[in-house]
Amino acid sequence: MSYGRRDNFGPKPVEQGNEYDVQITEISRKGDGIARIQGFVIFVKEGKVGQNAKIRISQIGPRFATAEIVNGSATPATDNPAPN
Repeated sequence: MSYGRRDNFGPKPVEQGNEYDVQITEISRKGDGIARIQGFVIFVKEGKVGQNAKIRISQIGPRFATAEIVNGSATPATDNPAPN
């Protein structure tokens, strides 16, 4: 029985260069936003918690991907007050 780490974590739910609509749900220790697609972690450069954005995948690793925002609100939706 093997207890070591596996290098192949199976197929990824994202592809490099493709764009996806996501919601940023957390902030990483380095300050980037964190989104998930089918549970797969994506670090989004300059993403803010609560932000809905279209992202482009720039790199894919065994356990996570990195992405940049293509189009998204500059501030989280929860920060925008409703008009009177």
